[in-house]
Amino acid sequence: MKYDVIIIGAGAAGLMCAAQARCRGRKVLLIDKANKVGKKILISGGGRCNFTNLHIDPSAYISSNPHFCKSALSRYSQWDFLDFLEKSGLHWQEKTLGQLFCDEKSGAVLNMLLDACQSVTIQRNVNVEHIAYQQHYMLTTNQGKFQASSLVIATGGASIPKMGATDFGLQVAKQFGLKSINFRPALVPFTFHQDDINCYFKDLSGLSIDAIVQCNNQSFREGVLITHRGISGPAVLQISSYWQKGDAITLNLLPDLVASDWLLQMRDKQPKSALKTLLSTYFPKRLAVRLADTLTHKNLSDKALNQIKKDDLITLGATLNHWILTPNGTEGMRTAEVCVGGVSTSELSSKTMQANKQQGLYFIGETVDVTGWLGGYNFQWAWSSGWAAGQYV
Repeated sequence: MKYDVIIIGAGAAGLMCAAQARCRGRKVLLIDKANKVGKKILISGGGRCNFTNLHIDPSAYISSNPHFCKSALSRYSQWDFLDFLEKSGLHWQEKTLGQLFCDEKSGAVLNMLLDACQSVTIQRNVNVEHIAYQQHYMLTTNQGKFQASSLVIATGGASIPKMGATDFGLQVAKQFGLKSINFRPALVPFTFHQDDINCYFKDLSGLSIDAIVQCNNQSFREGVLITHRGISGPAVLQISSYWQKGDAITLNLLPDLVASDWLLQMRDKQPKSALKTLLSTYFPKRLAVRLADTLTHKNLSDKALNQIKKDDLITLGATLNHWILTPNGTEGMRTAEVCVGGVSTSELSSKTMQANKQQGLYFIGETVDVTGWLGGYNFQWAWSSGWAAGQYV
């Protein structure tokens, strides 16, 4: 069972790498422990596959070396993947913020990749029990032994363990003496202490608002969704990748207004309006009441504006523009879309994705310490890094 290349992990990066290696005439074995390949492709974008983004840029990636991703992203860009899609007869649409979705759904994207891997040997339900190296790689598995001169690790991160995700890639890196950064959940909802839930969010689950969320000198403006355990939504998922345990986050709930000035102006124009009525201009009514009562700690929601002290309105407005909250954690790997961390980029060639100190060993996709924003960025890293390695394995 000898091959030129063995790729462990039949997800986005692994499939792209296999297709590229096949084009170079390499004999490729692609293995996966799941019973189906491309599972994360199939569930992505609600089944429509948010396969890339129009605005791919290195600044949208988190890594200990922010320059590492530049080479692969520039050599195989979003435009190259769009060309691949169009040549396969597939169509796409842009949603918000440059996010591209496939009209023919996720299954069509997966079939496109499988078509490109026609002469690749693909085996499912394969558990790798041992990897040995002596001038070539020898894999011992539950389906026999396999040998190759090049070994590619494309097993992703540890998010969504119910789909079989583990830190297998980091274990392989450790075996061969390569440094890595432990995975932690990213693109994940925040949870809060029960006291904060009771005070701010209880009985408001499902309500959504447009807001700016900030943490560690990074900010995102998109939807914020209240959940029964805290907050979620695109802006929250984005900022979670930059958040560390113990950090506070800041929410600007009225990003287009200087809220204090607006409240004082409306006090002059509509003095008899109830505060909750005014806030309902921008917030769902139940949330308007909660904000008026809890952010001031004075239960002001039913009071007319001219019955509220100016200082209280100024304080409320300042908090609406700069509400500081401290999550007690996240929903964790169970719901995280991706992970931050991975095999250290200092150990890899940014051109080939090969380990600097281990001939023929490659790491691609989410297994590497490169994590993109929500909205197709992580798929593009999978395509680009898989393509890059596919040129050299």
